[in-house]
Amino acid sequence: MRVHVGTDHAGFELKNAIKQVLEARGYEVVDHGADAYDSEDDYPSFIIQAAEAVVADPGSLGLIFGGSGNGEVIAANKVRGVRAALIHSHDTAQLARKHNNANIASLGARMHSKEQAIDLVLAFLTTDFTYAERHQRRLDMIKAYEESLTD
Repeated sequence: MRVHVGTDHAGFELKNAIKQVLEARGYEVVDHGADAYDSEDDYPSFIIQAAEAVVADPGSLGLIFGGSGNGEVIAANKVRGVRAALIHSHDTAQLARKHNNANIASLGARMHSKEQAIDLVLAFLTTDFTYAERHQRRLDMIKAYEESLTD
């Protein structure tokens, strides 16, 4: 599975650690930055680039990192076709996939230890959407609204 990742300075160290774990497990990781630690960088450019890549790459998933993950999830959800979820527990990671068919997980690097973050990421990546009618119906409603918007 291809996984697109993006972060700012706050999640830079965690992103690199997660990349190593995923690559060791056979995931193809595409890094959209940041490429170097810069305490003054701005997350939207990295996050939007990763989010656009997920939408353009059917079957892939995304992981985005920041201090809390909040700004990052907001930025990612501005990209049409993205269903980004802020995950903060094993349950939220799994439910984001099972019920919401989230295609991007946002994590707060300052909110979790490296070990906790790895557990959350793996829970997200290894959980499938249930395709239950009620969940699909709700996603279809969101998609219809998104498609009704004009640029």
